[in-house]
This record gives sequence, C-alpha cells and structure tokens, in this order.
Amino acid sequence: MKLFLSYFVLFTVLVSCDSSKKSDPKKKSDIHKAIAQEVLQVNEYTYIRVLEDGKENWIAAPTTPVEIGKTYYYGKTMEMKNFESKDLNKTFETVYFVERFSENAEEATIPLTENPHPQNTNMEATKPTIEKKEIAVETLPNGISIAELFKNKEKYNNKVVTLKGEVTKYNPAIMGVNWFHMQDGTDFNGEFDLTVTTAAIVKIGDVVTVKGKVALNKDFGAGYLYAIIIENAELIK
Repeated sequence: MKLFLSYFVLFTVLVSCDSSKKSDPKKKSDIHKAIAQEVLQVNEYTYIRVLEDGKENWIAAPTTPVEIGKTYYYGKTMEMKNFESKDLNKTFETVYFVERFSENAEEATIPLTENPHPQNTNMEATKPTIEKKEIAVETLPNGISIAELFKNKEKYNNKVVTLKGEVTKYNPAIMGVNWFHMQDGTDFNGEFDLTVTTAAIVKIGDVVTVKGKVALNKDFGAGYLYAIIIENAELIK
C-alpha cells in the first residue's frame, strides 16, 4: 500500500505495480458514489467494477475489503487507458486509480500517506525533508549540473538535457515507468534533488548519466505537482 501513492504519482510510491502502458492522467475532483458490481483482489491492489450514475467503470485501489452490492465512495482519480495488469493477465480499456475506496463519504478524500516528493509545491507545509547527500559528481563537458538546471529552469523547459548524478531514491513501475531521485552535490537556493522518470532500471547508489526532456510544473493529480522533472530519460553509458 505504501507504494500506491505513486500510481497516483504517484500516489507514492511506492508500490511495485502490475504493469501499465503510460497514459495522460485525467483528473476528477468530486466525491464519487458507486455500487460495487465485481471485485478482483491481487497483490496490493483491489480492482472493482462499479456502477455509478448508470454507467459501469473499473476502479483500482490499495488492497481493501469490498462487498458486491454495497455502496462506496472515492475522491480524485487518475485515468489510465489500455492498462495491463500482469497479475490478472487482463488489459482494462480504462481504469481509474484512486487512493481510497471507502464506505464512508467523509473518509473518501483523506490521503493514505503524505506526499513523499520534494517538488510538490502545492503542499509546502507537509513537504518532507529531503536529505542532501555528501556527493561530488563531476559535470559532463556536454552536460549541465543540477544547480544549473534549477537556476535556469525556464531556459531548459521542454529542452533535452544531459546530467550526471547519484541515485538517492528509486521507485519502480509507476505509471509504466521507473522513478528515481538524483543528486550531484551542487545546489541552487536549496534545490539539489532532481526527479527523473525512465524505462531503465537503476539502484540507489548508482552514478548515472541521464538524457531527457525537462518539464516544469508537471501535474499528475491529487496534489502531485512537480516544479521540475526529467521525463522518459535515457541512461547514457
């Protein structure tokens, strides 16, 4: 369950998800009321086919007991198209990931955990502290440092950049990609930790060179707003 936030991108993260094909998230902000029609339990997830306003949808939530025929509530969703569940050996045309699926309407929008991502600018008061590591990674001749990226982020917006740094956190298989944080020892106004998404597999402590596109103010829903992120990066050897 602790990794489920990451699917809401994050919900956090951090659950090793079945597997998915990436899709643009579409958000819904209202509290939803639905009747459970079918329930499929897999590792760390519950898939529920629900009837809502005369229409059937599939919902995916952290593992929770659900009874067919009962009424449940849920809040914001992340829509995923053509989502493939390896656990079920099934592809959903559309499935809505939710952070909480509850019999109680008041509980439906209560987050399961605090947002673990340092670039969440919507919730500064609850933003967890990210430790700056004692790292000294030399900037590549054809690359930029993390400090340079944060200092001139508008300049690099939507541009492909190359950076080298050490992996300080790794969360695999979230929305069809792997997520990691990297630092290189540089710092601009207290910004030193960069989030990257990639198809490559890394581990904490790896020193990697990444090449990817910069995105600013990337909103994944549920309050998960990244001031800056490198998306779909390649690892350069």
